[in-house]
Amino acid sequence: MTMHKAVPVGVDAMIEDLRTLAEVESPSRDREALAASAETVAAVIENRLGGRAVLVESAAGPHVQWSGGGDPKVLILGHHDTVFPLGTLAQRPFKVENGRATGPGVFDMLGGLVQAVHGLAALEDRSGVEILVTADEEVGSHSSRALIEERALACGAVLVFEGAADGGGLKTARKGCGTFQVSITGRASHAGLEPAAGVNALVEAAHQVLDIAALGRPEIGTTVTPTVAAAGTLDNVVPARATVVVDVRVESAEEKTRIEAAFAALSPHLDGAGITVEGAVGRPPMPEEASVELFALARELAPGIEGVAVGGGSDGNFTAALGVATLDGLGAVGGGAHADHEYLMVDSMTGRANLVTGLVAALQNR
Repeated sequence: MTMHKAVPVGVDAMIEDLRTLAEVESPSRDREALAASAETVAAVIENRLGGRAVLVESAAGPHVQWSGGGDPKVLILGHHDTVFPLGTLAQRPFKVENGRATGPGVFDMLGGLVQAVHGLAALEDRSGVEILVTADEEVGSHSSRALIEERALACGAVLVFEGAADGGGLKTARKGCGTFQVSITGRASHAGLEPAAGVNALVEAAHQVLDIAALGRPEIGTTVTPTVAAAGTLDNVVPARATVVVDVRVESAEEKTRIEAAFAALSPHLDGAGITVEGAVGRPPMPEEASVELFALARELAPGIEGVAVGGGSDGNFTAALGVATLDGLGAVGGGAHADHEYLMVDSMTGRANLVTGLVAALQNR
């Protein structure tokens, strides 16, 4: 058992750490920036919790791991990559004003990381606790998924520190989500002299968009949304190529299977056109039953707190799909994820950190 002196949760210290993290930019896929960010996350963890935070190198950048020792019982899960490009901080520096902290990544999800660390610091005994902060959640978690799943299975319970739902609610279920790219080939020809000699990839794409959109079943939570399309080179050339990108969200494993099969079965409408499909529902659904036990515990600690099913995915989808108890949305109360108006409500930070303390203490004693 690893014992540490408990540290009272204080908002000023949390703001200090939030500023430290926010002022080190960490755009996904920028390995140099993510290396600096990982070092900073590790330093904050070590400063508040003691021990040693280990950097786990990956193709995406370093993940950060920390353990309080003893038999693993709970995994604190987060990420340090953000969606904002280098230079965002100069345009939108970290600041605290009128009860709000603003700056790139404060809500998604640096504030949650800070609250988690300070909640753990309030425990004298941190044995059984692991922290994993990954470098690639915003771009699919391809390099971190195996590690996430390994540690989730070892710990048996996962607390995910993505931003809270509106009003501070916890996220008790998430849709599975994925992206598909449909690539269409045709044949170029002169649009004025011999249009019939070509095979119009844009016209084929129009047919495919309608077929794809018809796959949605919103009444059972399945949305299939074409989002980006490109075709053509010049205004007098029959386009030989087109692409369509599609966002998919599903609530069940059965719908994941149906949608993936439907994309694989797409076929051309025009003679001479060709179709290839890439993608999958990469994050499986997080079913509500995965959060029942942990949400009930949270309600005991914070009576009246709401549980919400949401459409966006997180790394909690992976852990819940393994049958590991998972509760999400434990992070910052605020809003504006991925947007210029992203913010965190400062007066909520202490309460959220105290919730961490209570949840982890209960899980340690299971």
